[in-house]
Amino acid sequence: MYLKTPDEVELMARGGSVIGSLFQELDARIKPGISTGEIDQFCDEYIVSHEGAEAAFKGLYGFPGSVCISINEEIVHGIPSFERLLAEGDIVSVDVGVKMDGWCSDSAWTFPVGEISAESQHLLSVTEAALEAAIEATVPGGFIGDIGAAVEATVDGTGFEIIRDLVGHAVGKEVHEEPQVPNRGRKGYGTPLRPGLVLAIEPMLAVGTWAIQTLEDQWTVISEDRSRSAHFEHTVAVTPEGPRILTAARSSTESPVEATPAP
Repeated sequence: MYLKTPDEVELMARGGSVIGSLFQELDARIKPGISTGEIDQFCDEYIVSHEGAEAAFKGLYGFPGSVCISINEEIVHGIPSFERLLAEGDIVSVDVGVKMDGWCSDSAWTFPVGEISAESQHLLSVTEAALEAAIEATVPGGFIGDIGAAVEATVDGTGFEIIRDLVGHAVGKEVHEEPQVPNRGRKGYGTPLRPGLVLAIEPMLAVGTWAIQTLEDQWTVISEDRSRSAHFEHTVAVTPEGPRILTAARSSTESPVEATPAP
């Protein structure tokens, strides 16, 4: 476990803000008829338009895209394709990593495609609420188990299942660092939360079973019963003042990230 200095956290926030602003751009672009390949291409071009930024997932462990794009029953690691079009009523998770100044940030958001069902909207709302609760639990003096316990408390009674075999993780010079951050846990247990610890917190829920399956492409992970799933993620730093989200878009009062014209 590597604790980051305040200056290093600031560097991670620069790359994280690129992801936050990218998601704002995607919100208007994700519509029926767009291909996941087009989304991937836009994300890559947007990321590299910011000086010093690169897509952290591009080529990571051999991944063939710049970002992971997962539709409906796909939970994570969906491979972008220009032949795969989004349809009205789909939900689509876009998982983005940015490396900037040698530091990585990681975030995911699940978007509705056009009008979606009430059940799908409820799934998105509960998963996002679980992320918010998990972030609130990420305070100095706490423990990793507090984060999973907050997710469980939010999901309990909704009828949705927490994906058990996929977890969050620390992030820093590498996309994936120790410790892991499970989405189920017991308060007061696990790695202590200390200032300088930076975590990618990422609840993943499914309408049906928590069990998962990896497709023949060796990347795409789906819910075993093909039920819909949602995935929300932020990179969060533990600070003396409490949790700080590093993958939020910068406000107009903050210093902008220097950018070069998009290719």
